[in-house]
Parts: sequence; structure tokens; C-alpha cells
Amino acid sequence: MPTFVLDFEKPVAEIERRIEELRDYSLSEDIEIKDEIKRLENKAQRLRLDIYSKLSNWQRVQLARHPNRPYTLDYVERMIDDFVELHGDRAFGDDPAIIAGMGKLSGQPIVLVGHQKARDTKEKLRRNFGMPHPEGYRKALRVMKLAARFGRPIITLLDTSGAYPGIGAEERGQAEAIARNLFEMSHMPVPIIIVVIGEGASGGALGIGVGDRIFMLENTWYSVITPEGCAAILYRDASHAPDAAEAMKVTANDLLDLKIIDGIIKEPLGGAHSNHDEAAAILKRKLEEELEELLRIPPQILIKDRVEKFGKMGAWTE
Repeated sequence: MPTFVLDFEKPVAEIERRIEELRDYSLSEDIEIKDEIKRLENKAQRLRLDIYSKLSNWQRVQLARHPNRPYTLDYVERMIDDFVELHGDRAFGDDPAIIAGMGKLSGQPIVLVGHQKARDTKEKLRRNFGMPHPEGYRKALRVMKLAARFGRPIITLLDTSGAYPGIGAEERGQAEAIARNLFEMSHMPVPIIIVVIGEGASGGALGIGVGDRIFMLENTWYSVITPEGCAAILYRDASHAPDAAEAMKVTANDLLDLKIIDGIIKEPLGGAHSNHDEAAAILKRKLEEELEELLRIPPQILIKDRVEKFGKMGAWTE
């Protein structure tokens, strides 16, 4: 995995580099320096606690975009047994920006849908940087309808900077595809759990984002527009994105306060990108807990509560 360090992570990265140098030196010279290594490890841990307890909204946006952050397939590999990916919308084609398939979560048959980004250039282009086309949303809906038919709960993982806004996507009905998903998901007779695992931008995220429970990982963001897009509109300057991120209330804590989401899922200290295995284990435990509860609820009650849940969102005056 490539090494990438954000500016605010550099102090910890420097100590970790020093620790590795000491370990290498100890092995090559057969010198015992455990005490010094332990001292540096403790220092790094204290520094992590200090840095990650004081993150700004913009820093959390940066963490949500970290190239080493686990993507949908990273979680599938660690959480889902017997996963079978399904392809195509049976109308136009397949969209690699959306993963959709069936598998088992701790023995429970489920359907999983999620946005998929990539790390190397070739794969980024194939996945269209995680920005779905209409056929991606139609594929997701096709697979979710299978879930409804066979009584399987649905898990969706959101991580996109938005639906693809290209001419071809618009010609093939991007807005209609997203709107159809909103309507259909609101009436699915099976439990639906939504988790924002990275970026949750605009209708691109909401197109697979209607469910009974909505959670965000600790260092993610969810909003109608990116901070850069908001800054370009309001400030006429995208460089004001950090200011926009603060004003927009895009982080998990903000959205929990606004009652848009149902909870925050903790990440390993240092962010999900620092330990994929631990991040997946934490998420898996949360999904198991929620599924156990939701599977007890009759389908008609699920649908009623889901529609009411989204109907209550937002603030207004009369």
C-alpha cells in the first residue's frame, strides 16, 4: 500500500520513521535498544491521542479522502463470507463504480451494495473515481430487488464525491435513476443499513442511501455538496473549502446533532486507513448488532418507520 501522510499526521509519521530506523539498527548491529523504542512508541501514542481528539471539520474531510483508507471491497474481503458480485443493469451495461452482490455476514445471508474507489491510476479510471453512472444505480436497484424477493437484509456502504455529471450519464437518465432508487428503497420490505465509510456527497451517495439505520464512520463527511463546490458558489473561490466545511456541518458529530444519522462508528486511533483489519472488525460488530435488532421488526413496520424517519429530517418554519 502506498505511503501517504497528511500535514497534520506528519509529527506522528516522523516518530514512527525514527522507531523503524532504531529497529533496523538494532537488528543490524545486534544492539538492545528496547527502552528507547518503547519511549518513542509511547510518545507517538500520546501524540496521536492529542491530534485526533482535536480534528477540525476540514481535517476529517481530508481523512475521509485518504488514499489508504479502506474502500468497499476492502471491507467485503474482511467482513463478508461467500461474497458473489453481480454485474450489469440488464439495460445498458455494468458500472464498476458500484459494487453489488450477495454473501453472508456471520452466517446471516445479506446483500451488500457500495461505491468503489481505487488507488492506482488504471483502476481509478476503470472505477471512474467512485462516481457512478445511471447503470450503476440501476444495477444496485436490481440487486436490492433480489434482496427483497429472497428476504435478505441490505447493507450499503457510501463513499463517493458525487454521481458522474457527464453528458452520457445525463442522457441515460442520471437523475431518474437516483430518484427511482430513493422511491424503491423507501419501500423495500427488508432491513436496510446505511454506512458512510468515506465521502457521502450529494445524490451520488443518497442514491443508495435510504434505510432504517444510517451510520457514519468517525472520520467521514456527508453533505449535499463537496466543501470545494460550496466554496466555489458562496465564496467564488474553492480555496475557502476549509471555511465551507466548518459552516456546512458535514461531519459525523454535526449530523448526529442534527438527527440526520443514527450513530457514529469509531475508527482505530489514527483513522481507518491506519488499520484496515481493526476498522472492518469494528464495523462488522456494529452491523451484527443492528441486524439482530432489525430482523425482529415486521416488514410493514420497517417501511412505515423508514418513511417517517426521512419525513422528519430537516428544519423549517411556517
